[in-house]
Amino acid sequence: MSAIQIVEVGPRDGLQNEAVTLSTDTKVEFISRCVAAGITRIEAASFVNPKRVPQMADGEAVLERLVPAAASYIGLVLNERGFRRALTTQVTEVNLVVMVSDTFSLKNQGMTTAEAIGAVQAIVPRAQAVGLPVSVTMSASFGCPYEGEIEVSRLVDVAAAVSDGIEELAIADTIGVAVPADVYRRVDAVRAVTDARLRVHVHNTRNTGYASALAAADAGVTVLDASLGGIGGCPFAPRATGNIATEDLVFALERSGFETGLDLDVLCAASEWLGGQLGRPTPGLVAKAGPFPPV
Repeated sequence: MSAIQIVEVGPRDGLQNEAVTLSTDTKVEFISRCVAAGITRIEAASFVNPKRVPQMADGEAVLERLVPAAASYIGLVLNERGFRRALTTQVTEVNLVVMVSDTFSLKNQGMTTAEAIGAVQAIVPRAQAVGLPVSVTMSASFGCPYEGEIEVSRLVDVAAAVSDGIEELAIADTIGVAVPADVYRRVDAVRAVTDARLRVHVHNTRNTGYASALAAADAGVTVLDASLGGIGGCPFAPRATGNIATEDLVFALERSGFETGLDLDVLCAASEWLGGQLGRPTPGLVAKAGPFPPV
């Protein structure tokens, strides 16, 4: 069996697009339930302007209450100010973000793609100096809500520009337009210009997320992002809902012959609990239908 590592992004990418702002204690329990299911890497917080993303305003408080070393806690950083905030916490990885299209980058980060690349290039050596692993997410790698199609050559140029000194490079379908053929094409193209480990982040906005994630696994990508219950999206991309649900991805991967090392029953119970905290059922389906074969 080939092993796939799942990075849980629900506590950050999932919650940032929710109308309900969960308490710090509830976020900590969310992360603890993910750890109990066997997840070893979790996007725990983002260090962004709280006025723009109020759901993430308590990042430091969340990290302070987490059990040290229970998992690798990832903090999202967009700029120097966010990086300085991350250094005051127990994050064990930082994830930097570059929007592949200029229009989306300006709306999301207030800077052009080139400026975002410059921020990455400035922060990476500082993270290395303190022994903090760095990953970079290339958002809107498959399509932009404002500019439309993203050329593969544009994606490759960004990948080459941000790869020095990083541990991992994520190809992200922020708005849910990827299909398997495009996943194969872009993974191959990016792999040709970087030695960093590849990760793929897809959304199910147009119901192609799970097919795209399985295509990435078939293409040899060993790290995939998912969000418990399928919650989340990007608040700066119109109609960009639909992370793939962690429990649904685990079911699909393991039925396809991949090994995740995660406890599906615990994930399903956590998904149902999360729906209760949000006041609505989560979009994921396996928690509703149950694992197969039934016990």
